[in-house]
Order: sequence, then structure tokens, then C-alpha cells
Amino acid sequence: MIDEDIVQRIKVAGIFLLQVYKVTTGTMLSLFIPQSCQDDSLTNTTDSGSRICSLQENYENADGYHQTVVYWNAFSFITFFTYYMIELRREEWAIKFLDIDNDKPDNSLKEIIVKEPKLDKKMDRLNLWYYRTLLFNCGVYGINLGLSAKLVKDGYHSSSTLSCFASFSLLVLMKLYNSLEVARQSVKNDKMMSAYMSEFVSFNVLDKDYVEAKQKQITVDDIEITINNEGDNPKLVETPDLVPENP
Repeated sequence: MIDEDIVQRIKVAGIFLLQVYKVTTGTMLSLFIPQSCQDDSLTNTTDSGSRICSLQENYENADGYHQTVVYWNAFSFITFFTYYMIELRREEWAIKFLDIDNDKPDNSLKEIIVKEPKLDKKMDRLNLWYYRTLLFNCGVYGINLGLSAKLVKDGYHSSSTLSCFASFSLLVLMKLYNSLEVARQSVKNDKMMSAYMSEFVSFNVLDKDYVEAKQKQITVDDIEITINNEGDNPKLVETPDLVPENP
């Protein structure tokens, strides 16, 4: 039987490799976004957006602003790499010293790990480093998007320019959002949430809004049935005879 820790490490490694592609295209936007280039080989060129620049042309573009964006893209990629190293170190530590028990609540670790002071301090340190590095990385990437957005405006070629910019950016933003939620919950609630492993949710009860609406409908139906029955079989109510008072 394969050890559970090995399975978890393989899963984390596979997800990490998939995310490397997203981060590379999502940070190095100045290289991977389609931009317009003038085709000097054409004698009768009509505009500067006649073709899409190649990856090499984007890299070798000597424009000052373009070079600045390329350098900032590279810096953003490096900050992502640093953040990923801390995230993987945190995940490896959690796999080595902690485990997942579906029979216990998610916040049960807080009561258990206090009995292991060394592990408790290490977990707090990893969570704090992870959270702070992630916040710094988010700031750098925010500036990266702003600089790249102007580059997209200046080098606009077609709708593919905007679609690539949006898709590449959204993939990275989704990763940052998920990681921020993991880091925030881990620091706030003193626990160790995984940034890679998530489990499927099973819907095992009826929605409370549906149940309340159904109960209200049943009540209304009962009232209507009662009214209809009373209309079919009216009840006679006897009133006492009026006896005149003695004068």
C-alpha cells in the first residue's frame, strides 16, 4: 500500500507544475501578450499593426517603457517564485508533521498542537511568513498589471490582445485569491490549511429555503382544504331564544 504522505506530495507537485505555466504567462505579460509590429518587409504597408510581434521581438523591443515593463515583469516573476518556495516549504512541513482526519472538525488542531510547543511555534512562523510574503507579492503583481495595461493600450493589435491579457491575469488573480484566503484563515484561526489539496463537497441535506417554502405551501394548502370542507358541510350554530325580561 502506497504511503499517504507520498500520495499527497505527488498531488502537490502535479498542481505546482500546472501553476508554473499560469504564473509564467500571467507575470511576463510584456512577452506573451500579442502586440502589433510594423512589417518592414512590405513596401506598401498601411499601418503599424499589420502583424503580431513574435516572442523574440517583444523581448528585444528597445522602447524605454517596454523595457521597464519587461524588467518589472521579471521582478514580479521572482517574487512569485519566492512566495511559491515558502508555500511549498509550508506544505511539505504540514504533510510531514500533520495529517487529515475527516472524522474530526477542521479546527481541532488548535487544541491538539498546543501540547507540542515546538510544532505550534513552527506552524505559526510558517503561516506568518506565508501571509506576509503573499501580501508583498500581491502588491508587486498589482503594479505589474497596471504597467502591463498601458503596454496593452499602446501595442494593441486586435481583440486577441485584450483576451490574452484578461485570461492570463485572471488565472493568476484566482491563485492569489485562493492563497490569500488560505493564509488569512490559517493565521486568524491558528490552523494549517492546505494551499493545494481540497476535497469535493457532498450535498447531503435539503436546502433550508426549500424546506421553509415547502412548509409554508403545506400550511396554505391545509387552510384551503379546511375552508372548502366548511363550505361543503356548513355547521348550524344554535342560538338561545330570547326570553323577555319580566316587567
